[in-house]
Amino acid sequence: MSAGPGASVDRSTLRLALVVGGLVLAVLLGFGLGRLNPPPTAASGSPAPAAAGHTHAPGTGAHSHGGVDVTQAGGGDAAGLSISSGGWTLAPSTVEFPVGRAGELRFQIRDERGRAATRFAVVHDKPMHLIVVRRDLTGYQHLHPTMAADGTWSVPLTLTAPGAWRAYADFTVVADDGRQTAATLGVDLAAAGPYAPRPLPAPATSTTVDGFTVGYQGTPKPGETVPVRFTVTTGGGPAELERYLGAYGHLVALREGDLGYLHVHPGPQDAPGTVTFWTTVPGPGRYRMFLDFQVAGVVRTAEFTLVVA
Repeated sequence: MSAGPGASVDRSTLRLALVVGGLVLAVLLGFGLGRLNPPPTAASGSPAPAAAGHTHAPGTGAHSHGGVDVTQAGGGDAAGLSISSGGWTLAPSTVEFPVGRAGELRFQIRDERGRAATRFAVVHDKPMHLIVVRRDLTGYQHLHPTMAADGTWSVPLTLTAPGAWRAYADFTVVADDGRQTAATLGVDLAAAGPYAPRPLPAPATSTTVDGFTVGYQGTPKPGETVPVRFTVTTGGGPAELERYLGAYGHLVALREGDLGYLHVHPGPQDAPGTVTFWTTVPGPGRYRMFLDFQVAGVVRTAEFTLVVA
């Protein structure tokens, strides 16, 4: 017995419903997979970096704040070359200071709408690291401002010689959703008087500071992450380095000319009196390295001139 016209219409309707249902299911599956899969990766195979910079949790280990993640090789450039970056702006209340007299540097970190940030991650024991240096790379200072409730940071500051200085704010902002974004912003400061720049000291792999001999081994290369190992000795034996800001040493490198900034933190101490930094330099040139280390509760700074070919 043959089926009537109504049965044929019902089968056609069923086929159409199956086709439409399949298309809807495919779209839903594609949407779901798109949400489950990670975003596209860069050529290196690592997740493509966010425009605002890298993120990390408080107390992160060895890394650089100079625009280069020391866990990855290659690429990148020095930071601190701009007053604004990644949607954040360094806004000082004044940039002029008397020579040789104590003043106060006050500033805010503002977003694109001009609002002051008030939430910062504690990274290496402090929520804000401020580096100040004259443009001839003398007068280095590593300071830690305190923040008021309105997001205004303040710190006593003395500029010891006339001329142009550079201040770097090194910090990690915490967004409302908990996301953390690291940044380094720079601003020029001025101390009244004629600027007579001093020549950079000759390159050397060893120096003395308050009776301590500090030397290093390792040759930084542009675009490569290499270990640089510092050794601190006194009286012929290894110095008893103490943790300072959560580590056995802090290394800042500044590039001559544009004063590009690299802030590198060390890995675990592998022997008494030593500290190793995994360092990436963005390009050739002359750099001034500043190693902060602590012994018997006193922080000292060893300075080196480094030539990168």
